[in-house]
Amino acid sequence: MTSPPGPRAPAPTPEAQALGWLHTARFLTTAPRLEHLPDLSVPEVAFVGRSNAGKSTCINMLTQQKRLAFASKTPGRTQAINLFSLGKQGETDAILADLPGYGYAAVPKADKIRWQQVMANYLVTRENLTGVVMLCDPRQGITELDDILLEVIRPRVEAGLKFLVLMTKADKLNRQDANKALSIARLQSGGGEAKLFSALKRQGVEETALLLYQWTHPQQAEATGAPPESRPQP
Repeated sequence: MTSPPGPRAPAPTPEAQALGWLHTARFLTTAPRLEHLPDLSVPEVAFVGRSNAGKSTCINMLTQQKRLAFASKTPGRTQAINLFSLGKQGETDAILADLPGYGYAAVPKADKIRWQQVMANYLVTRENLTGVVMLCDPRQGITELDDILLEVIRPRVEAGLKFLVLMTKADKLNRQDANKALSIARLQSGGGEAKLFSALKRQGVEETALLLYQWTHPQQAEATGAPPESRPQP
């Protein structure tokens, strides 16, 4: 006599599915100049920010891989655009692009200028670019250098490019100050979104993962309901 089947495991939440998708990230290529970038048709999401904004730590937390993006103790080490592919083994359905950090004082001026030109050209001309995540330290807020980048991408944001200001290191502030920094960032985001994020406390990790999945899979996002942009964040 066969025993009755046990209860089914609950279906994973959309956030868990998004994190599982991000966990498939693997290194694709590195490009010091735009002409070295592969010509791709799948959606691409770029991570940008000041050299000490916690960009590599954020990417590693989202993908649940400790050393996918190189997190150096010396800001400004990344001097190229690093691409990571996402999707099941043998398939690529999206790309994460880790852009060089900007604003680090110890980097030679000539290198700064070259990186700025490469990033600006990438953000303006990359045809498959679907979204941009700009990381900021909430203790500093959106700086003058961040504003320059915002001006570069503003026309594309107005034309539909997805944009998120991610306030990293949110655990460094108390709740009141963090929410104040978030409110200011929302006003300055130029039509984009803003969220608090802490790798230490895993704050905002699931919400950000789901947002990235919905950016790059708009048809599936529509089928599963309202995007997280429409949900109020506490």
